[in-house]
Amino acid sequence: MPKMPDESFRDAIGTVDDKGKRIWVFPKIPSGKLYDRRKIVSYFLLLFLFAAPFVKVNGNQFLLFNVTERKFNIFGFPFWPQDFYLFVISMLVGVVFVALFTVAFGRIFCGWICPQTIFMEMVFRRIEFWIDGDRGAQLRLDKQRWDSEKIRKRVLKWTVFFVISFGIANVFLAYLIGSDELFRLVKEPLANHLSTFIALLIFTGVFYFVYAWFREQVCIIACPYGRLQGVLLDNKSIIVAYDHVRGEKEKGRAKMDKREDRTLSGKGDCIDCRQCVNVCPTGIDIRNGTQLECINCTACIDECDAIMEKVSLPKGLIRYASEDEITKNKTFEFTARMKGYTAVLFILTGIFIGLLFLRNDVEATILRLPGQLFEHKGENISNVYTYKVVNKTVNDFDDIHFELLRPKGTITTVGKPRFRIAKEGMAQGTLFVEISPAFLEGDKTPIEIGVYKGNQLIETERTNFLGPRSFN
Repeated sequence: MPKMPDESFRDAIGTVDDKGKRIWVFPKIPSGKLYDRRKIVSYFLLLFLFAAPFVKVNGNQFLLFNVTERKFNIFGFPFWPQDFYLFVISMLVGVVFVALFTVAFGRIFCGWICPQTIFMEMVFRRIEFWIDGDRGAQLRLDKQRWDSEKIRKRVLKWTVFFVISFGIANVFLAYLIGSDELFRLVKEPLANHLSTFIALLIFTGVFYFVYAWFREQVCIIACPYGRLQGVLLDNKSIIVAYDHVRGEKEKGRAKMDKREDRTLSGKGDCIDCRQCVNVCPTGIDIRNGTQLECINCTACIDECDAIMEKVSLPKGLIRYASEDEITKNKTFEFTARMKGYTAVLFILTGIFIGLLFLRNDVEATILRLPGQLFEHKGENISNVYTYKVVNKTVNDFDDIHFELLRPKGTITTVGKPRFRIAKEGMAQGTLFVEISPAFLEGDKTPIEIGVYKGNQLIETERTNFLGPRSFN
């Protein structure tokens, strides 16, 4: 039977020593086929992240999350507080998708798509490699006294980190207040918007703290996804896994000795070079099995494959695989749990798409004035209402007016009977509805009011009309 890894490592975090002191991680520069693919994905996502708040579709910012003014643009489509139900459903779709993806492929999102990993590994870490050198050089520099070389490298690195953090904070601000507003603030004197600049510096400080000091601790301590995967993963999930059956065999791992026949010796294919540990950005030993610190970045796969090639052993000692594939030689299986998540995902996605198509460019709310009963106006009964009409588009709406669709009656608007709503604007006011008692169904009659743009019906609002109980 193959030797199983020692489980004592689960009693502690790999980046903290026995005294509770931080163990700084100095990973080796990764390289290999999967790393090259990750770079392509990462740079595409970085381009998208930096471009999204500055790209406009039909006059709308591609992505905008202006919480203070309650304005949201998603893929160029404007959303308002009245569309909050769509936001809730989209969040549910995202949660179910992440759960399904984790059940099937583990924490691959963290290693390939997560902004924290992309910025850390593809931006800040690469700059650190450029300034401080590879793992060995960084270890020597860390122990080196504070001479001119160390001061120069530290100041240069910290300065570049701060500049990049400031740039990220500006892009983040563009997502929150809009790119047009950001450009306006940049052009105006600093004294005119000092509070905004202070907030920008706070965001810069947060980003700098995360990428210059906190680093992998975000994934290990702050991010709940590592704990979530422990609940969602099972033996059928595809993860970055060490093949302990092949790597340990009967006598466990051992250093490479070209003079012996490794197959006859009973030793595993793992030559205990520890390169998979040295290249890991979270400082773990993947040979210990699935760990919450593992972000599935695949750096250990590339490094192990390179070593296996050098010692003329088969690649894939560390690879994307499930526990069942390693121990039972089973291929990927679309389990009942995955089918359940997929069904829920399709249902929620269908509901979201349907509601998205049913969403109107104009949102009207007409409510009876609280505390007001009906009035007799000659032979008719009158109710007073407040209205609010929101224009969700980037075009001005002219000649807006109301008409009573059901039952017969008249509408009188306080002020001008026809009005204009500016783009992404709102109009509100008061109106009176008068209906003959002959058309009322009792003390509460449902009515329909149409919102017209010229002769075009653009929205229908339903409400209740109060009247006397008896008309005899």
